[in-house]
Amino acid sequence: MMIHTQDRDGVRVITHDSPPVNALSFALSKELLEAVTAAEGDPAIRAVVFTGANRIFSAGADVNDFRGDPQPDAKTIRDVIAAVERGSKTYVAAIDGNAMGGGFELSLTCDYRVATPRSKVGLPEIRLGLIPGAGGTQRLPRLIGAQAALDMMLKGKTVSADEAKKKGILDEVAEGDVVEAALALIARVAASEPKRRVSQRKVEIGGGIQAFALPYVVAQAHKMCPPEENGGFAAHKLVDAVQAAFELPFPRGLAREFRLFDELVRSAPAQALMHLFFAERELAKVPGLPAAEPLAIKKAGVIGAGTMGAGIAITFANAGIPVTVIEPKDEQIGKAKQMVFGMFMHQVKRGRLTQEEAWKLGQSIVFTDDYAELSDADLVVEAVFESMDVKRQVFQKLDQVTKPETVLASNTSTLDIDAMASQTTRPEKVLGLHFFAPANIMQLLEIVRGSRTSPQTLATAFKLAKDLRKSGVLSANAFGFIGNRMLFDYAREVVSLAEEGVPPHRVDAVLKGFGMAMGPFAMFDLSGVDVFWHIQQARPEMGSARTKIVDRMYELKRLGQKTGAGFYTYEKGSRDPIPDPEIERLFAEEAARAGIARRTGVTDDEIVKRAIYALINAGANLLKDGVALRPGDIDIVYIYGYGFPPHHGGPMWYADEIGVAQVYADVMSFRERLGAQWEPSPLLAEIARSGKKFAGYTKELTHA
Repeated sequence: MMIHTQDRDGVRVITHDSPPVNALSFALSKELLEAVTAAEGDPAIRAVVFTGANRIFSAGADVNDFRGDPQPDAKTIRDVIAAVERGSKTYVAAIDGNAMGGGFELSLTCDYRVATPRSKVGLPEIRLGLIPGAGGTQRLPRLIGAQAALDMMLKGKTVSADEAKKKGILDEVAEGDVVEAALALIARVAASEPKRRVSQRKVEIGGGIQAFALPYVVAQAHKMCPPEENGGFAAHKLVDAVQAAFELPFPRGLAREFRLFDELVRSAPAQALMHLFFAERELAKVPGLPAAEPLAIKKAGVIGAGTMGAGIAITFANAGIPVTVIEPKDEQIGKAKQMVFGMFMHQVKRGRLTQEEAWKLGQSIVFTDDYAELSDADLVVEAVFESMDVKRQVFQKLDQVTKPETVLASNTSTLDIDAMASQTTRPEKVLGLHFFAPANIMQLLEIVRGSRTSPQTLATAFKLAKDLRKSGVLSANAFGFIGNRMLFDYAREVVSLAEEGVPPHRVDAVLKGFGMAMGPFAMFDLSGVDVFWHIQQARPEMGSARTKIVDRMYELKRLGQKTGAGFYTYEKGSRDPIPDPEIERLFAEEAARAGIARRTGVTDDEIVKRAIYALINAGANLLKDGVALRPGDIDIVYIYGYGFPPHHGGPMWYADEIGVAQVYADVMSFRERLGAQWEPSPLLAEIARSGKKFAGYTKELTHA
């Protein structure tokens, strides 16, 4: 049984108990509906209290239920809410912990809402490409005003109990037992106002804005949303639903919400976002990895106090893990301390930390030049210059000074983990932990397994990723791992387009129009053109250009934002890219030297296909070779690490969305026209010919 009931002096307490988050599945909703129906039919019951076990009210709907069509006789939270709405009893939501999505919508149906101080409420459906579908778009505007409700729902914001009380969402924030507080509230209101349904309230815009301004407010709300075809499909439907709350009687507004929700749940953007939701949940469930108990990480070390090292140290501190940073240069330590304390003070200014909390976090990061201070560290991450010789020396030193069970990790973005592990007596405890810059902000963490990395070390890494609030994705030890290896092919094609005469700013604009967070050339300028130059020196076969354009830019010190000019120019103190005719001239010169014909009439469609299909083809090769084990792993890497548009689900999901056979046909066309760099992946060809999809393809770990 997922529903428990207890009668308390004419009040029935109904408890949801479906660990871990009391998700409102069809099965739970069926039991809950039966409990509500029984309470309504019992003359001895005058009021009902909803609450949750497991220190949570409810995280909302079970997303698994959205994967297919429900059975005709399935009961949903809509049915429960409808029963409450037409009921004759007083209903109170006693919230302890999170009340999200459908759980929050259930509470909105109640007459009163009481919560503990630690509780949070929210309607985050927009993150899955959906809108609230159980009355949230109709009730929340009636409770706090249409403008405030829209802001909360469009951003998918969670609201603390104190803030919810100020907004008028909660009636009371109670210390101690929230059920007892709910019972006391019922006793107080029994005679005066036992029923107070939100659905009976009138909708106001809020903020003192008069009703006649509604068309303007709606127009502005639509204007603030992304275009429907570029990630804004659900946002525009949400505005439509809230407009219906204002313009239509409650039952008709509710019907409009249901129709819009049911349309969205089957839409391509929602399916893509739900794919990402499930792919992220599967990250640590590595196929073929033997079960192992992770080591406890109570103290960490970082080698190098550069921007990356300082960011990694902040990440550990934020997770409550004390960290020692080894840095030989006093000047660099000064810069790192300034960065660390500046970051924590920024959080104080934003109200996310108190002065005391910021001071404690700052004190948990110790800077020194003495490797001996790492003798009791449980894990050490090196973040030194991207040179194998330097990294080998670091691993030799770490092997000498740390305890035998310490896990040793490299933050390298491309280099061979096994070569570093060979410098130690514990290769089974060596792996890559590739953080993405800025390390304290970016969610992605590539976990790179060497040929001898043990299951326990990998289990420790996945547990650490969770503790650091990162999405840890497993990669094999191949040059560039998952993300950067695919990036080389992406870079090759966008540079090729510029060599053929397409201005870099146009390539960027087209790919941003597709939904990429940044255009590739702006991204290269942010990373530094010198980074790509060094990669080309180390691995010429990974060179992204048929010309000497990167060499020319390196010679001219056009290294990107850091020098004020790269593929764009930048005004002093600004990060805004300015198109530069000089870079187009350099491309033209180098293309002429290489004998590359200039083209006219390159379409936006070709730009998107050459860039994105290069990612797909490279991803298919990584799957074939076992560098990535699942297409969803690749998708998570590109969503969280490289700004791929979430509404397209990642490169491999996008291939399924448009049809793998179509991608393969276009890749073959590019192969014939552009050369061997477009050789289709054998796996791409196999899936295209079979008529199947990448979804469902899995390769088991063969060693660990």
